[in-house]
Amino acid sequence: MKNIFFICFCALFAFSGCADDDDDLLTGGNVDIDLLPDAKPNDVVDPQVFEAINLNYPGLEKVKEFYEAGEHYYAANALLEYYRTRTNVTNPNLSLINVTISEAEQAKADYALVDYRFHVNNFYEDKETLKPYSVKQDGGINWEYSPKDASDEYQKQLHRHQWFIPQAKAYRVSGDEKYIQSWIEVYKNWIENNPKPTTGPNTTSWWQLQVSTRIGDQVQLLEYFKNSVNFTPEWLSTFLVEFAEQADFLVDYPYESGGNILISQANALATAGTLMPEFKNAEKWMNTGYQILSEEVQNQIMSDGWHKEMSLHYHIGIVADFYEAMKLAEANQLSSKLPSDFTEPLRKAAEVVMYFTYPNYFIKGSDNVVPMFNDSWSRTRNVLKNTNFKQYVEMFPDSEELKYMQTAGNGGTAQGRTPNNDMKLFDQAGYYVLRNGWTPASTVMILSNNKSNDASNSLSAYSHNQPDNGTFELYHNGRNFFPDSGVCTYYTSGGDNDLRYWFRGIDKHNTLSIGKQNIKKAAGKLLKSEEGATELVVFENQGYDNLKHRRAVFYVNKKFFVLVDEGIGNAEGTINLSFNLCEGTASEVVMDTDKNGVHTAFSNNNNIIVRTFANKAVTCSPFTGRIAYLVDGAYNTRQSYTIDMNKSADETARYITVILPVNGSTDTSSISAKFIDSGYFENSASVEVSVNGETHTLSYTL
Repeated sequence: MKNIFFICFCALFAFSGCADDDDDLLTGGNVDIDLLPDAKPNDVVDPQVFEAINLNYPGLEKVKEFYEAGEHYYAANALLEYYRTRTNVTNPNLSLINVTISEAEQAKADYALVDYRFHVNNFYEDKETLKPYSVKQDGGINWEYSPKDASDEYQKQLHRHQWFIPQAKAYRVSGDEKYIQSWIEVYKNWIENNPKPTTGPNTTSWWQLQVSTRIGDQVQLLEYFKNSVNFTPEWLSTFLVEFAEQADFLVDYPYESGGNILISQANALATAGTLMPEFKNAEKWMNTGYQILSEEVQNQIMSDGWHKEMSLHYHIGIVADFYEAMKLAEANQLSSKLPSDFTEPLRKAAEVVMYFTYPNYFIKGSDNVVPMFNDSWSRTRNVLKNTNFKQYVEMFPDSEELKYMQTAGNGGTAQGRTPNNDMKLFDQAGYYVLRNGWTPASTVMILSNNKSNDASNSLSAYSHNQPDNGTFELYHNGRNFFPDSGVCTYYTSGGDNDLRYWFRGIDKHNTLSIGKQNIKKAAGKLLKSEEGATELVVFENQGYDNLKHRRAVFYVNKKFFVLVDEGIGNAEGTINLSFNLCEGTASEVVMDTDKNGVHTAFSNNNNIIVRTFANKAVTCSPFTGRIAYLVDGAYNTRQSYTIDMNKSADETARYITVILPVNGSTDTSSISAKFIDSGYFENSASVEVSVNGETHTLSYTL
């Protein structure tokens, strides 16, 4: 009897040592598959999971055995154990070691627990506290909810489930099951109320970008949550069936308009196929994704390095997408899925970002370090340095210039070397850069002569291409004196549509128009460029049927700028030459209406003076401009103005504008300018400019 008791005691002791601790038994640690849970009926498991999964995949032998024995619940349980212990794939974008969560992410996770306050980018019930709107209705979730005066963008963003990853991080950090319980409840509700459309994509819940975003998050959510006691075999079957349906959807409906959305779609498919190889359709997902990426890196990146949408925001985004695809393939020994020349266009694309970065980037903590043309918005130094340039150096470790951008301004010794100061012409996209250095005190002018009609026939409100050919930004000594107005909002339906139209207005940019009417065509042409003591770039755009804008920019001794603008054609009406200045008080940005210009009087002595001269009488018309650094509907006011001229059909409107940076007071500066040719010529122009007693004759011949 004693021996029997001893044997039983030893057996009990041995059993208790099978796991490191009790938590492993509760949370799905390395539990022997033979230690089965209590049986449940087959109908608690979605049977479609066994149609979607390849039961012959290595490691799924137990799953297949139980399934063929008619034990569906145990088959799903074995499948869950497989996912909890598998080591055959690597997600380079995810690390579960020492997971951290920011205050903002924690707030998103917690808000979602109360009254279904789901975080949706740029939409807040209370902007001060970033409190999201509640989608609670009659005790449930209203997935069709949109806040009063909101746009269609709210509905699109809502279905990207932007609070799920924060909840997953909160769970991983705290171990609190309420976060996974919330995720399961909400996602199950979403699945039930948002079935896949039978007719293809819609504009909200099953639009390609929404589906792509969900797929990219779900491969992470599985890893964050899979060891929870609440991640049951039955929930796994629901989750995997929905995952397969969404991935199949992306294969069936490639985004026809291409662009950044198609790249996101391809990246999601490559991710799904690579990280979920157990599915029958995994090979199709993976091959489709990598094939699109291989083709689109050539199709969407032009020979000058610019992404075809010509918005720096989307340009930076697609380079990041291509980088992620490359790292995913490398981490899973699938580099052969991408062509050997895959990175060649990306090198030029990375260099575009480099040349479009203003020198305040080298000051720690700087905001607004890149221009905001064409639906772009503010970028911070920290994001650009720690994410984008870091990625570029990983892709191109041989680039000394990119290495400099990633290491300079950190308080230590910079590596690599500064890019050169040569004029940069991105003729395919229609951007031109004039620069005198890479220190914070340097001067940089970036001009936009959009060639978007080469890639799109539309300048409609939904397009990322703003009707602003000829506009520019001018950075000098730490200040952007002519920042682009920005995008402010994407909302083309619902909400305040007038706000988007206002920011797209041509007079809200630094260029020429007739009657302040937006141009009909963006087909910029570079006519001439010269380097030397005085740099020159001449370009034009036939924006209207009967009016062409030609702008010549002289960068004189890399000290000041002279703009020669001509409105050419038989159009009749008021020609408006617009300028939109930086923010500042009325005593800091001062209108000189009687002198057809403006000057600044900032106390740090970093200032400019602007004067415009013309071939006939003009008037100066100030107005209150706006500037938006983000896409959240908020904006600041600033000083803007137009120089207006009445043009007859047989005239060419001709302007000369001098922009003089001044390190000190502008009160003592004297500027004058005049045309010294005999009128408009198709192939030439000549002007005389006097700045503080020094006369310069400037001309070009095409």
